[in-house]
Amino acid sequence: MTARPPVDVAVVGAGIIGCLTAREILARAPGSTVTVLDRDAVGSGASRRSAGLHFPRGGTGQVRRMTAYSQDYYAELTDLLPGLPIHPLAMSVVSADESRLREQYLASAEPLRTDRVPGELVRVPEGAGVWEVTGGQYADVHGLTRELFGSLRGQVEVREGVAVRALLPGSDHVTLWLGTGEELTARQVVLAPGPWIAAPAWQELLAPLGVRVKKVVALHIERRPAPGDHAIVLQDEDAFLLPLHDRGHWLFSYTCQEWDVDPDELTDGLRPADLRDALAALRALAPGLAEHCTSGRVFCDAYSGTGEPLVRALPADSRLIFAGAANGSGYRLAPAIAAQAADLLHLLPTSGSLAMSGSQQ
Repeated sequence: MTARPPVDVAVVGAGIIGCLTAREILARAPGSTVTVLDRDAVGSGASRRSAGLHFPRGGTGQVRRMTAYSQDYYAELTDLLPGLPIHPLAMSVVSADESRLREQYLASAEPLRTDRVPGELVRVPEGAGVWEVTGGQYADVHGLTRELFGSLRGQVEVREGVAVRALLPGSDHVTLWLGTGEELTARQVVLAPGPWIAAPAWQELLAPLGVRVKKVVALHIERRPAPGDHAIVLQDEDAFLLPLHDRGHWLFSYTCQEWDVDPDELTDGLRPADLRDALAALRALAPGLAEHCTSGRVFCDAYSGTGEPLVRALPADSRLIFAGAANGSGYRLAPAIAAQAADLLHLLPTSGSLAMSGSQQ
């Protein structure tokens, strides 16, 4: 049997980052052969459980640049493909530190002090202010990923339910040993595994990056949002209330501090400690909503040590590129992460595409 020639790029991971990476490769190099692999269905990992909230802000200059790029990208994407599950959203930010708020939010967000939270849903701490900002939006990340892969099929090979068991760099290509018993060869590989950092095929390769995995807990509040309800960002507490208008309920996300978890072990939903801690955080911020919490979501995400995503060629082999560790902002920063990954594949932006500089090498 004739051996199949190497594909140009294999993208491992079919979440939003892997999806937009494949899309970016085709935009820059039409006709490239690209295979996307995932051990599950597309968009079924962290992307399925993501709140999908886009804040027009960044904790560092690099993240602010990536945020601005991604915000423009999603605006262009919704113009190009109307009907995608991306929803513009008004946003109110509560904070006692105005200087930090103005430093972190994009100038285009135009923070306007109002000192009132619409609907009076949260308790504004003494000394804190409230600002309305523009540029917010949220997405059904799972649905978005599926729709975008639907448009990519036929241009890229999408292999769902196919795990990568091992990676073996050779002289002129990388061999991927697959769970089906097959071998796939690729000239370059982008690893976008989400929180599956410790998968045996790449655990040792990624160890030098220092990526850690943290639990993410969010509560569902069974109260239907009114049409004009804002997202409410509790900036100092690193928490938010998100009106999921398309689903008919609110979501409350707070910062859980349970680290070094295994995503494959988080399969039994909310545990008593998860519910207790999340409800305690909600009662401190919005006590009237706690009685409406009957469910939620639990998963995890990959975090870097710098607060910035990691997009870089691996020390072991520059043909292997890691793209991820977005610190809970995978959807928000995915377009910029994909652009940086394409930079490292040495694919130049086309004249009609957004330019993203600052790739981490």
